[in-house]
Amino acid sequence: MSQNLANSLKFAPAMDYQAAGTSDTLAGTTIDTAGYDGVVFIGKFGTITATAVTTFKAQHDGASDMGTVADVTGATISVAADDDGQVAVVDVYRPRRYVRIAIVRATANAVVDGVVAILYKGRKSPVTQDSTLVATGAVATAVGIPA
Repeated sequence: MSQNLANSLKFAPAMDYQAAGTSDTLAGTTIDTAGYDGVVFIGKFGTITATAVTTFKAQHDGASDMGTVADVTGATISVAADDDGQVAVVDVYRPRRYVRIAIVRATANAVVDGVVAILYKGRKSPVTQDSTLVATGAVATAVGIPA
């Protein structure tokens, strides 16, 4: 079996591009963590207006409809108004079964370029990527040979 890290991770889009906006909460795609110990959300931001108040946080629930969703304690990042073009990373170890990212935008515009979820410490390896979420051939692994 290959020792490549990508063979033990599952990738999923968690939120698509979101144009500049304010005064709203964006709820990402619900991710089922069954068979995995944790999930990392990596979000990339575009232009953030100087007075924007933006929060990047993980939420979880025991049910897929997220009917009793709660913020994950300690999994919240305040995104600075000068964080244009930068990423925010939230790692949730052993969440309730279903998780999502939520981005709260207030005061002024903030652009979200997108969010990716990476599930880790799966019970099975190598991981088969979900073809409805990850493009065919989008994960490539190789073994380099020293020169």
